[in-house]
Amino acid sequence: MSFQEPKLKQNKSEKLDKKNSFDYSGPVHLTIVDWQNAHHRRSIAASLVSATYILEHDRQENRQGCEALAPQWWEFFNFQLLYPLIDSNDFSIFGAVYEYKPVAFNKYQTGIVPRYIIAFRGTTIKKQSVSQDLWLDLNIIKHGLHQSTRYNVAMEAVQNMVSAVGASNVWLAGHSLGSSIAMLVGKNMAKTGNYLESYLFNTPFIAAPIEKIQSEKVKRGARFAGSLVKAGLTVAMKGSKENRSPDDSFTALATWVPKLFVNPADHICCEYIGYFEHRDRMEYLGVSGIERLATQTSVTGLLKSAIGRESEVIHVVPSAYVTINRSPSPTFMEAHGLQQWLKDDLHLQSKVYQYRL
Repeated sequence: MSFQEPKLKQNKSEKLDKKNSFDYSGPVHLTIVDWQNAHHRRSIAASLVSATYILEHDRQENRQGCEALAPQWWEFFNFQLLYPLIDSNDFSIFGAVYEYKPVAFNKYQTGIVPRYIIAFRGTTIKKQSVSQDLWLDLNIIKHGLHQSTRYNVAMEAVQNMVSAVGASNVWLAGHSLGSSIAMLVGKNMAKTGNYLESYLFNTPFIAAPIEKIQSEKVKRGARFAGSLVKAGLTVAMKGSKENRSPDDSFTALATWVPKLFVNPADHICCEYIGYFEHRDRMEYLGVSGIERLATQTSVTGLLKSAIGRESEVIHVVPSAYVTINRSPSPTFMEAHGLQQWLKDDLHLQSKVYQYRL
């Protein structure tokens, strides 16, 4: 048995290396990048988020120099790592700022090319960071992520970069927990008139998974009932605070259209599908006034506000470009994973939802 244990560890290490290696897991089909191609832009944004995951894996595995796996993920697309973003609580790398280094001009490099992409990883099960990651996941549920160190570090990095080079030169990207951080940063930047191109993969939507209900009739009924409850609570809250206008901060975001990438088999993010479809349906039925109140927040957020506790409901957003991956996802890990967004053979459906002021 003592002779087989090192072999098992080696096999596990080799499997992990393949998962983290760009040659095995990255979008190697993008030998020529066309920045005007939305699928290419999606794959590059997802690759830099993946690079951020692997930066933290490299740190914990003490892979340095030529052994480090993360650099492949940005160098392939002519980016360089400007600096990582560090969580002072566990000293993990949770984000990174990447700078684009253009190569000789050719026709495939026209279009929107970012100077900088700031990417945020999601939860990892690595022992040195999993505790803090799970604590932040809990804070998403409690609508308290805005009070975290990671958010403050991320917000400062983005504000500094935008001040230096302008909002049009900075993109945001994130997956899962990292997508929530990017969403929160993007929303608060938009409130100041800075609208950042944002690629948000599998962003958590904190609500009952109504989208998983098979019956369309029951599903629509549940959503309508939920809208009535939230609208009623909003009216009650507004009535109790004469000078409060809950619409202002929400409608201020209407011009910002982040790109949301969701999978209907992923119960963590699939509610975005119903959230926007239901809003369109309510407008079609002529009851958009109810939904305008209901769509701004969540029941949890309203109740916390009612008892005087500060909260920031991350997942509600007025406008978005929603892309749904309709390709089969046999397991939850595949449906929620970042890997799916690196592929070039996906069955995708996309639609722009623009909030009408």
